Amino acid sequence: MVQNEREIRKELVIDAARAMARAARTAPKGKGADIIEVGIVTAEDIDRLSEELIRYNEESGMMFLLRDADNLKSADAVLIVGTAQKVQGLNCAHCGFPTCEAKPEAVPCAINVVDVGIAIGSACSVAADMRVDTRVMFSAGMAAQRLKMLGDSQCVMAVPVSASSKNPFFDRKPKE
Repeated sequence: MVQNEREIRKELVIDAARAMARAARTAPKGKGADIIEVGIVTAEDIDRLSEELIRYNEESGMMFLLRDADNLKSADAVLIVGTAQKVQGLNCAHCGFPTCEAKPEAVPCAINVVDVGIAIGSACSVAADMRVDTRVMFSAGMAAQRLKMLGDSQCVMAVPVSASSKNPFFDRKPKE
């Protein structure tokens, strides 16, 4: 039997996204507290993300959101990673406030945000090992957060995943 890569490409990308999700889950966490959430967006839910970016553009006027909305359509999967907002009680001041008690509720705990970054880095490392195309997009993460794709998670970041002859997530042209 011969499997043509063109016929199984989407399946291979989704397998890569699953491995990326595993890497995000097993990435080191501040204080050892596992408060990240990880999801894989596919099919019509990628279209929902794209549509939410268009709505966000209409509210904000940020034109790059239209480019990102269009760019998401090149992905066969989108990894999303966010965090619960849980103050870690370290009084480390990395959030800009001297103590956890002094930190306003709307300001995220820096340890939580760092955990998301480490998880994304770990996931992208796996993506590189698996030779799939990716790009970290805070914009698509914001769309996922607005759609509550990870429940009440905050600081959501997104990583669209593709496998094509040229990475569709680089050399992108701005929308006029």
